[in-house]
Amino acid sequence: MTKTATLTPDKPTDLRAAFGFHAVPFTREITTDHHLRLPFLDEALAGLLSTVEARMSAALIAPAGTGKTALLRRLRSGLPEARYHVHYVKVTGLSKRDMCREIAVACGAAPAGSYPMLVRRLQERFETTAQNEGRRPVLVLDESHELSPDVLGMLRILTNFDMDSRLVLSLVIAGQSPLRSLLARDDQEAMARRIAHYAQLRLLSREELAQYVAHRCAVAGAARVPFDERTLDALFEIGRGNLRATDDLALKSLDYAAAAGHATVSVQHVIAARKDQWP
Repeated sequence: MTKTATLTPDKPTDLRAAFGFHAVPFTREITTDHHLRLPFLDEALAGLLSTVEARMSAALIAPAGTGKTALLRRLRSGLPEARYHVHYVKVTGLSKRDMCREIAVACGAAPAGSYPMLVRRLQERFETTAQNEGRRPVLVLDESHELSPDVLGMLRILTNFDMDSRLVLSLVIAGQSPLRSLLARDDQEAMARRIAHYAQLRLLSREELAQYVAHRCAVAGAARVPFDERTLDALFEIGRGNLRATDDLALKSLDYAAAAGHATVSVQHVIAARKDQWP
């Protein structure tokens, strides 16, 4: 009974004091600048950057929890503000008119009016950015697997205008695996032709997970990694290399270890964290 109690934190633990962190690892306290540069993530980012720099559009296909949104933040920070005006919109299954309104808000344009008026206003906004400000507009749509065929058609219209024989807008659509199937539909052939490059993310390997955990702990200020090989095996076995699941499990495991007064996370702590996260 006593043993079980030590595995159940009664109150939030101070992970900084328990493990010598100056920031809490596996949270957004670790900024994009300090993310681990794994080769496959760097390759995906490089492909997106080069596509936008070539004045074209791209798609990012990524299973849930594999770092898609974090990579989009790196993409945004990798495009100099002096040359690019990046607009980020999270897709929420809206109609094409409401999607236009969301994009208008992100671009600083008036979101009122009919659907044709909104489309034209957005095109004018992008033209103004390119011509008067000398910056290329880039529209980044996250969770794009939620897009309806009608909204994809609207996006095709938005990208279907040019200035001095050059396309004005670069589009980056990012989403889970169904996005690829959506773009493969016969009625989306014209939109699919707009996508010059497909980048893809995947789950971490066991070796990559160990690098990721060690890096996160080091960036957070730990003098040593409080996870041994057995606990890393457990994290990988349970989380299957999914970044989001790994973050949740590792953070909760640290919490259990700290509550028990342990300097190293045990397999028992990881198992308790799994039960807590997914009862």
